[in-house]
Amino acid sequence: MSPMRRVVLLRHGRTEWNATGRFQGQLESPLDVIGRAQAMAAAVAVAPLAPDAIVSSDLSRARDTADIVAAECDVEVAIDPRLREIYLGAWEGLTRAEARSQYAEEYVRWQEGEDARRGGGETYAEVGARCVECIDEWLEKLGPRAVLLIVTHGSAARATIGTMIGMHPDTWWRLAPLSNCRWSLLADIGRGWRIEEHNAGSPPEEETGDDAR
Repeated sequence: MSPMRRVVLLRHGRTEWNATGRFQGQLESPLDVIGRAQAMAAAVAVAPLAPDAIVSSDLSRARDTADIVAAECDVEVAIDPRLREIYLGAWEGLTRAEARSQYAEEYVRWQEGEDARRGGGETYAEVGARCVECIDEWLEKLGPRAVLLIVTHGSAARATIGTMIGMHPDTWWRLAPLSNCRWSLLADIGRGWRIEEHNAGSPPEEETGDDAR
């Protein structure tokens, strides 16, 4: 029997800042040429899932990815700022080396897997709560056996998965970050959510990178 409900979490295509290794957070950085090609490849790959709704972060890299996917799926895109990337405060726009140099203690805590607040920004737990709130509202609206496609970001996707499957935030580092335009598929099997696919897809010239970049 098919799962009652499925959620697909798709990360946006590659951006200029992904290519240069900067933390984006909630700052804007447009898709580059490779990012648009990735979005087109992902659109063809996810269309057979026949999503009932596509909901995107309001940041342009996610919106533009969602528009490309939606055209292939023939579904309108809804925008929700709750699906934004984690807010990193003073870390936003920095390279890894700059963040390590300027915020050494926070950097170490982050690297050790702690759900530390970076640059005065959000925790992963806070991101997961707002993303799942959005998803729950849409699933309630769509009804049983719905397929909901969420276009979001690396840290936001990880936080959403961790929240949905009940992991403690300090263990979410065990979930590999999504590469650009790859996705995770979660299914409600009646006694909770489980991961059925993670980091699925093979768009051209994928960029793995860290979360929040």
